[in-house]
Amino acid sequence: MAKKYGNKPVLLENLEGKRGVLNLWADRERIYRELKMSREEFLANYETSLSENLSLKEGEKLFNFRADIGDVPVCWHYPGDAGYYITSGIFVAERNGKRNLSIHRVFVESEESGYVRLVPRDLLNMYNDAISHGDELKVSIVIGSPLEYLLAAATSVAYERDESVIAASLHRKSQRRDMLFSRSKFGLTVPSNSDYVINAVLTGKTKTEGPFKDVTGTYDIQENQPQIIFDSVEMVRNPIYHVLVPATAEHFNLMGLPREPTIFKEIKNEGVDVKDVRLSEGGASWLHGIVKIKKTTSDDFKKTVEASFRGHRSLKRVIVVDEDIDIYDDRDVEWALATRFQADRGILIRRERGSSLDPSSYEGFMTSKMGMDATMPMGGGRKFVRETT
Repeated sequence: MAKKYGNKPVLLENLEGKRGVLNLWADRERIYRELKMSREEFLANYETSLSENLSLKEGEKLFNFRADIGDVPVCWHYPGDAGYYITSGIFVAERNGKRNLSIHRVFVESEESGYVRLVPRDLLNMYNDAISHGDELKVSIVIGSPLEYLLAAATSVAYERDESVIAASLHRKSQRRDMLFSRSKFGLTVPSNSDYVINAVLTGKTKTEGPFKDVTGTYDIQENQPQIIFDSVEMVRNPIYHVLVPATAEHFNLMGLPREPTIFKEIKNEGVDVKDVRLSEGGASWLHGIVKIKKTTSDDFKKTVEASFRGHRSLKRVIVVDEDIDIYDDRDVEWALATRFQADRGILIRRERGSSLDPSSYEGFMTSKMGMDATMPMGGGRKFVRETT
């Protein structure tokens, strides 16, 4: 369905009597317009928001209408999927004084329960801690939130860092006002104007989840995924369900865009004059990246590669290019590889844990990561310079 409309947002007026929106953030320029920022301002502001501290502001709770999971127009996206999946849900959880935001797919098996695909990050740590202490983990799942909240939820930061604060900081920079928060039925802090808030419990029961067509366009199946019991649904008067179709431009943007500032920040911290970062669509905006730098020392390539892998742990390949290369033009990047790269001197390879979404990974999601140096050698001379007309 998403491909039929290209990158244009589409309001779906009748999803079993409910409303939904498709392709909302499929166009990067639309994202920047919503944030009221240029690309350069986005990277700079996001970098600041990653570490800025501020207090969350309480506002009037607008999601006051009660419903149940059957009132949420959950979609079955591809014929090969196991069934109906929530794909745009932002999980909010708190444990031992720590709050976490993250995005996970939810298989809705029935109106009572389903299963969640948990990746090995903060929410899984919270869940494992709860189960090990004989507890269950309460979560509130937000669907339909401010863009800044959605981006922050897709960002990986240190365990101690609250992604809600990142969202509030970015929102203040973009909208020039505070993002307002309220409490869900479970007492968890969520945006006051969330369209849907699904309150649920993660239990100790697990089973195999999937198949599900994920961002790579391949079907993912995961063992030992936790059961989710649906408690209640809160919503605004006329909610709009965010239909996030996997392996489309919108999915690429919401996966990749929030990781680019974390890569940018890590490279900058190494003292490299980094200009821009892109996670490319050919790598599902997740596994492959391109970094533009102003090269000043012979160590800049190595520093850039290692910082890139720290900034995004799922990154599998990164190409480093000079300032004159357009990293949003795949042909230009290939030209840089053709004229400035030599395999016997311009490759760094690391074997470490990669993405659980990479079907070619080894046991334990181990993978071979590669950095490619497509920059001009220091003092290389005029033969590396492209004539412009």
